Order: sequence, then structure tokens, then C-alpha cells
Amino acid sequence: MRIINHFVLFVLIFMVTSCASTKKSETSSVARENFTFGTWITAEKDKSDAEYINEFKKYKAGGIDEVLINTNTDPKVLAHLVPLAKKEGLKVHAWIMAMNRPYDSIALQHPEWYAVSKEGKSCYDTRPYVDYYQWLCPTRKESRAYVLHLVDELAKIDGIESVHLDYIRFPDIFLPISLLPKYNLVQDVELPEYDFCYCDVCIAEFEKIHHKNPLKSHNTSIDMEWKQFRLNAIKKVVDDAYDIVQKHGKKLTAAVFPYPEMADHMVRQRWDKWNIDKVYPMIYHGFYNEEIDWIGFATAQGVKDLKGMHTELSTGIYIPSFKSGAELKEAILYAKNNGAVGVTFFDGPALTPEYLKTIKETKAGLK
Repeated sequence: MRIINHFVLFVLIFMVTSCASTKKSETSSVARENFTFGTWITAEKDKSDAEYINEFKKYKAGGIDEVLINTNTDPKVLAHLVPLAKKEGLKVHAWIMAMNRPYDSIALQHPEWYAVSKEGKSCYDTRPYVDYYQWLCPTRKESRAYVLHLVDELAKIDGIESVHLDYIRFPDIFLPISLLPKYNLVQDVELPEYDFCYCDVCIAEFEKIHHKNPLKSHNTSIDMEWKQFRLNAIKKVVDDAYDIVQKHGKKLTAAVFPYPEMADHMVRQRWDKWNIDKVYPMIYHGFYNEEIDWIGFATAQGVKDLKGMHTELSTGIYIPSFKSGAELKEAILYAKNNGAVGVTFFDGPALTPEYLKTIKETKAGLK
């Protein structure tokens, strides 16, 4: 009898151990599959289908799962590229520059659509920092409707995963610290030439709610109602875009600043309040003179701020800030270990054979 009991016990232990081992293996497999690797890329006019196919093959072979494609908001170009990428096993997102619309043939016919600085200058013709900074006002009905129309046109394209909003914010009231020397700037306070939008429509709408004019404020940098008004204006664009893409059976995603409190401070963007499926915070540590472990900190902060929401987070990584594949692997693991569901690289052309090898090997080793 004792021998039989020992035998039964042995069988039970073997079964439990085997199941646990299988479960662990399945869990590891799921972790690898669920952690997504992506890259932002920009379509090029003169590029042939064969060249695109080779590019997509290269990404897939290097462990990339998805491409976020900027087609300058051209639905026809996007519709042409989607099947080429999908055939190579890549998911496709429609990357759109939302509020910043330089060189836009339709928007530029309406100077009144563009945001106005505290100095009273429109970025239609007086552009902050760089020549392509021509930002639409998120409050004015016509400019908002135009952006949402562009979102709708992209969302109609068969086969895309999401419409991916970029520049879904105001112009930088504060630049990343490492960029300040480039523009010979000191930004210890909010400077009026970089503070938007003070157009007639924004001021009138704000006065309806709060019965005061921000231009008469003693210090707009600490006027929380005025700040919140602008945060809400961007949120409204995002929430309306979400409703639009949902109707087409697509998701809404966005490239955003590193974490909500920082985005709020730098560009009037509070993305943890948005109705959105996934955010891709651009945790570009080199822009802020930070070390690689800051990628983990900023990822964790964003994940914490999104707790309880349906929004996922994929950490954006800036390839030129790295010196080696080993550093890139370190960054990927910092993102994963701090709650990101993936990493996305800026940008595709910067992914050298060494970096793609690192991505593939890191992906294979995820547990």
C-alpha cells in the first residue's frame, strides 16, 4: 500500500511540475508576443514598390512588428503602402501631423485658422523656433473640423490599425533642455513669443466661461483656468477623433511628450485625460540630458498616470542617442520592466544592421 501511495504521489508531483513548466513556457511566449516593437517612417515620393518591400522585409527580419507611416496625410499613398507592409507581416498605423500643418495647401488658404501668440503674432507668418512651426488653433470650429476631416479620411483606409496623432498639442512653451543652446535661448519663465493661443476665438470662448480676459491677467503662467482651457481644447480634438476612428473600426493612438505632468508643463498636453487607445511617449533621454535609466523612470510615471484607464503605453526611443546595441538593449528592458507594452523607434532609417540584430535578439530573450 505504501508503494502505491508513493507511486501516486510521484505521478501527481510530475503532473504539477509539468503543468507549471508548460504554463511558464506559455507565459513567456505570451510576453514575447504581447510586447510590440515598432518604428516611425516617412513615405518618400520617388521610392519604388520594390524598395518599400525590401525595407519592410528588413524591419520584419529585425524583429519589428509595426510601422507608423507618415504619408503627409495622403490617403492614396497610405492605401498603396498598407498591403505591401502587411504582406511582409507588419501592422500599419497612419501617422498624421495633427495641429502643426505647415505647407498644407488647404489650411494655408485660411490664415485665421492659425494660432496666435501672447505677443499677438500669428504663427501663420511668425513661426516659433523653426520655419515649419505653423500651428492650427484647436478651439476655432473651422480649424478643428479640418483636422478631424483629415483623421476621417485616413481612418477609412482598409487594413490600418490606428490613426496615429502627432503634434497633438500647442507649440513648445519650453523646449527640451538640450535644444536650448541650438536656439541661443534661456527659458526660465514662459516667454510670450512661445505662448499660444491668444486668438480672438480662444479669448472670446474663455471669457464666456470665466468672465475674464487672459491678456489682462497679472501672470498667465499661474492662471490655472487659462491653462486648463487650452488643455481641454486639445483633449476635445482627441476625443472627437476617437469617436471618428471608432466608427471605422480603427483605434486611435498618439505620439506624446514623455509623461503627463511634463507634457502639461512643456506643450499644454495632458494625455492621461484623453480618450485614446495607446500613447507613444517620446522618451528621448538625450533631449533632456538624462541617462538611459530615465527611460524607465518616465515610462513608469506614464504607466502610473494611466492606471485604471483603457490606454496602453509604448515607449518611444530615439535611436541617434545611443552609442551601441548594448545601450539600446538596456533601454528596451527599462521600458518593458516599467510597464510599457512595447517600444517604438525613431526612426526606421536609423535602424542599422547592428540595432536590428539587437532588437531581434532582445525580443527573443524576453520573458
